[in-house]
Amino acid sequence: MPTKKVNKPQTVPRLTRDDWLDAAFQAVVGRDFDAVRVLVLADTLGVTRGSFYWHFTDHADLVRALLERWRAQEIERDLRLQAQASGDPQSDLEQLLEVALAHAGANLENIRFELALRALGRRDPAVATMLLEVDRVRMTLFEQKFLTLTKDQKTAHELAALFYLAIVGSHQALSRPTSSPLAKAFFKNIIGHYLIQQQAPKADTPKPR
Repeated sequence: MPTKKVNKPQTVPRLTRDDWLDAAFQAVVGRDFDAVRVLVLADTLGVTRGSFYWHFTDHADLVRALLERWRAQEIERDLRLQAQASGDPQSDLEQLLEVALAHAGANLENIRFELALRALGRRDPAVATMLLEVDRVRMTLFEQKFLTLTKDQKTAHELAALFYLAIVGSHQALSRPTSSPLAKAFFKNIIGHYLIQQQAPKADTPKPR
């Protein structure tokens, strides 16, 4: 008599901490931090709320972990860029500009998350303090690169501030659904021209004989 095949029930892989953080990230991108709700996330992930408590004590713990993951990723990226130097300061700044705009242009979720985070920072002092830390690391990176280019501390500081403002403005524009596909190239060209190329030391023009 043939043996009857028994279908074993499929086991659903247990969600990881990052699965929950990824779902919370997507909720913020889709709306704002008010959309980060445990029951809604559980429904999105197809699990019960009990799964959440394997990884987090409460909603506040989830949000803290989400913010800390973002902060660590941003600072790690900026420190890595700070350590990179090709020996050509103009080329290094142009590469930095490319990375800064690609961070928004290639994946608009990143900039939409940061915009929501900055909105949260306007009413949450702890978030505002964290954003100040990230901004300081970014400004240090920009200032270091411009100092290598210009050899002047005051000029480097001012150009770094303008560079950051230009990038933030570009991020705002690139995050719009109606943003032109050519917008990134346009911003890259004008920022690069006025803030990098025009600041590069000019080669001495040979005197006519």
